[in-house]
Amino acid sequence: MNFEISDEDKHSTYVILPAYNEATRIQPVIEEIAKKGYKMIIVNDGSLDNTLEVVRESQRKYPKNIYIFSHIINRGVGVAMQTGFDAVLRYNPKFIVNMDSDGQHSADDLENVLEPLITGRAQAVIGVRPLKDMPLSRNIANAIMNLLTKIFYKVDVSDSQTGFRALTIETLRKININARGYLISSEFIREVNDNDIPFVEVPIQTIYTPETQAKGTNIKEAFKILLQMIRHQF
Repeated sequence: MNFEISDEDKHSTYVILPAYNEATRIQPVIEEIAKKGYKMIIVNDGSLDNTLEVVRESQRKYPKNIYIFSHIINRGVGVAMQTGFDAVLRYNPKFIVNMDSDGQHSADDLENVLEPLITGRAQAVIGVRPLKDMPLSRNIANAIMNLLTKIFYKVDVSDSQTGFRALTIETLRKININARGYLISSEFIREVNDNDIPFVEVPIQTIYTPETQAKGTNIKEAFKILLQMIRHQF
């Protein structure tokens, strides 16, 4: 990829990372992002381990790059993202990126998801994981959710459940996110579509470990999301 992000655009970008019990995984993720010059909002979603202490340790190393917001109790990834979105509005960046904090995503892909926003090709970006490498149960669940997203929200996407997405500040001000859990991924796509916001999909890397495979949208979660989608229709 020939595109190279400028320092000005890096300083105008905030990365939001929701975190729940990620003490053993989050530090290399956020420190790699900080080394690249991006600012972050870490939402500690009521972690029961020492996630908060680990993040504070990184914050002491990179005080100008890391901002921490915490929930007293675990409220779900959707609410954590809402907290992150509300918080980022205080800083008024040009661009916002959402990543997982468990090491599943590579900081090297930040330029890939930001390029369409910076060049004006889109106002929202969905990072598409290599589905052929995805564990079978997750692949099936993702296929189900892609279909449900198409049926309920009339949007056809390759990876509706990705946790790696980007948007402009103008887009953030237009959309309305209410989901508490993993429904947020499909809800984000619905909001982008309903508000006629131009979006593109870009390929991203995914780093699968036993821990990351155990998280995310599995078939059980897909069924829960289906019920939530049905309720939202009425």
